[in-house]
Amino acid sequence: MRPPMSPTDSMFLLGESRDHPMHVGGLILLRPREGTTAADLGALFTATAEDDEVAPLWRKRAVRSLGTFGQWAWEEDANFDLSYHVRRNALPQPGGLDELWDLVSRLHSTLLDRSRPLWQIHVIEGLADGRLAVYTKIHHALADGVGAMKLLRRALSPDAERPGMPAPWAPFDTPGRHHSSGTALDLPEAAMQVVRTATSEVTGFVPALAGTVNRALRGVGGSLSLAAPNTVINVPISGTRRFAARSWPLARLRAVARAADATVNDVVLAMSSGALRAFLSEQGALPDKSLVAMVPVCLRPDKDCAGNEVGVLMADLGTDLADPADRLARVSASTTEGKASMQGMSPPLSRLAASALGVAPLAVGILTRNRALPRPPFNVIVSNVPGSPDPLYWNGARVDAVYPLSVPVDGQALNITCTSTDDAIAFGLTSCSRSLPQLRPLLDHFDTALGALEDAFDLVPVTDEASFRAG
Repeated sequence: MRPPMSPTDSMFLLGESRDHPMHVGGLILLRPREGTTAADLGALFTATAEDDEVAPLWRKRAVRSLGTFGQWAWEEDANFDLSYHVRRNALPQPGGLDELWDLVSRLHSTLLDRSRPLWQIHVIEGLADGRLAVYTKIHHALADGVGAMKLLRRALSPDAERPGMPAPWAPFDTPGRHHSSGTALDLPEAAMQVVRTATSEVTGFVPALAGTVNRALRGVGGSLSLAAPNTVINVPISGTRRFAARSWPLARLRAVARAADATVNDVVLAMSSGALRAFLSEQGALPDKSLVAMVPVCLRPDKDCAGNEVGVLMADLGTDLADPADRLARVSASTTEGKASMQGMSPPLSRLAASALGVAPLAVGILTRNRALPRPPFNVIVSNVPGSPDPLYWNGARVDAVYPLSVPVDGQALNITCTSTDDAIAFGLTSCSRSLPQLRPLLDHFDTALGALEDAFDLVPVTDEASFRAG
């Protein structure tokens, strides 16, 4: 029997076209252990592709027929060929990060073959610094961004001496779907499930949704925004992608957060604010009104985002303010107000309903190519996914960085996703290359924005090994 897809998963297939690829990705940089090379590590990785042991998740392909009543469903690929999905690549000289970003940008631009399971892994050699890069792309119908990163990290270990470690596609103790409940794009589906299965609590939704709309009308932090201005990044997109990334010591962001009585996520947003303000100012395209970011957040105090304790907030980025400390204060006030409004909702299921209201325009935009939206519901998605606080390894090779790649959609030509590994935080920027062809200047603005925040609070920049490892 073919299990049907959830409505959210189907949305990413229905909304996909050549100009709108719907896959996410991750890029891992591995430093070979002493006495080995990237070629040795690459050979070890690709040798695992000769093993026929593949978890069911990686064998699933999408199908739609009369037997599924025209709906998308999953079935196991009877002709599954692992060698098609695991590929080996080499960088042109000089083999620097610029060449790596260019290759990954091209790989991230191509559609996945729907006649096969919707994923590929590329093992990339040729980095001049001796590291090995592993790029993975997986369709958003199969796994969301957080889920994809979890699938990659699941094959890693904090034990530097552990041998014989499996590849990401190998069977594990918990096979099957690995969605995180903490992603924004899962919320419409979750909200529909709430409506179907918890009718006894539906009376709590009405005041929650009314309050959400009222807060949006008053311009107060919450799950819905009605104030996002049109900008040059809120335009129709093409299918080509541009990717670039950079890492900073996490200690630098923590120091700013302590000095400002804010959170690390607030500092991530303030860096994004400063970078976007500078970028738009250079083009003479900075709106008078502040940009708005959609931010998935954890609402539980212990930060264990299980069950229904996840929401979506619309954060005021304060891009209309020149002072970096003032921008951070605006960001922190906006996220604090938004979290307080959602934590005060009862029952907790109302938080999902409120978040779904804010995310609904994004789903509409995906399905209609943004034809139904006269203005952007927000300007940019900024997501920060915490990772392992400890060093991670694969068969003795140290993970230097984990860079996330996401899905630009019509009206959202830029996506900013962060993830932390060990003592570094990586910012991955994914854009439509027609709308935003150059991302290195924008990354430079992120660096300047962090330095400006440190200057605003008289902080001495913290340096550590992470800034040299991640490069």
